Amino acid sequence: MKKIRTILIDDEPRGLSSLQKLLQMNCAEIDIISCCGHADDAKEKITSLRPDLVFLDIAMPETNGFELLQKLPVIDFEIIFVTAHSNYMTQAFRFSAVDYLLKPVEEDLLTEAVKRAGKRIEEKGGSLQIETLLHNIRHKNTPQKIKLCIPSIRGFQVVEINEIIYCEASSNYTNFHFTNRPSICASKAIHEYEELLADSNFVRVHKSFVVNLEHVKEYIRGEGGSVILSNNYEVEVSRRKKDMLMTRMKEYYKF
Repeated sequence: MKKIRTILIDDEPRGLSSLQKLLQMNCAEIDIISCCGHADDAKEKITSLRPDLVFLDIAMPETNGFELLQKLPVIDFEIIFVTAHSNYMTQAFRFSAVDYLLKPVEEDLLTEAVKRAGKRIEEKGGSLQIETLLHNIRHKNTPQKIKLCIPSIRGFQVVEINEIIYCEASSNYTNFHFTNRPSICASKAIHEYEELLADSNFVRVHKSFVVNLEHVKEYIRGEGGSVILSNNYEVEVSRRKKDMLMTRMKEYYKF
C-alpha cells in the first residue's frame, strides 16, 4: 500500500492530538509527516515537505485556513477541511465539492473522506474544487457569482449558478441545462441538488424538475400549471408543488 504523506494543521493541541490518534487507529494508508499549530509553520512545512494530503482547520487565529491557502504559490495536494459547524461554510464546501469534517470528527466519516482523497490523489484531480471553494469564499456576499462544481463522467465541471436554467431528473442522475453551454449529466440524484440549491432561488416544481426562479418568464394556470423558462422550455408544475412555487415566486419577485 502506497502511503499518503499527510500534514495536520490545527491551532488547538487537543484537536491535533485527537485527529492524529483517529488517523493512526483507522487509516493505515496515512503517513503523518508533520503536525502544525500555526499557519506560518504550516506554510513552511507544506512548501518543504510537499505532502499528498493536508487536514486543515479553518478557524485559526491571525491567519485562518483560507488565508493560508491564498498565501501558497501553488496547491498541488489534496485537502480535507476540519471545522466547527457553520451554515454558510458547509454550504460553500458542498457547492465546491470539497471534503470537510465537522468537529468532533467521527471515525466513519473520517475514513470515507480519506478514501475519497486517496482516489483524487491517484487521479490527480482536486485543485479545481479548491479553486472553486476559494472563489465562493471571496464572493460570499454576491450570490449571483457563486460557482457550483458538478461531478460528471468526465470528472468535474464548474459553472456559475446563474447560468443554470433548470435541472432535470434522469434516474439516479441529473441533467443540468444552461443559458450558454451544453447540458451536463451530473452523477448525483436530483434530490441532492434540490437541497443544495434551495437557498439560491431554485425550487422543485415537479418530481423531475428543479427550476431557477431567475429564469422563470411566465406561469400558466392549471391544476398544477406550468412555467415557461428563459429558453422557452415549458416545465410542468405538479399539483402538490404549486403552492410552494407561488410562495417562492412572491418572495423572489416581490408581488
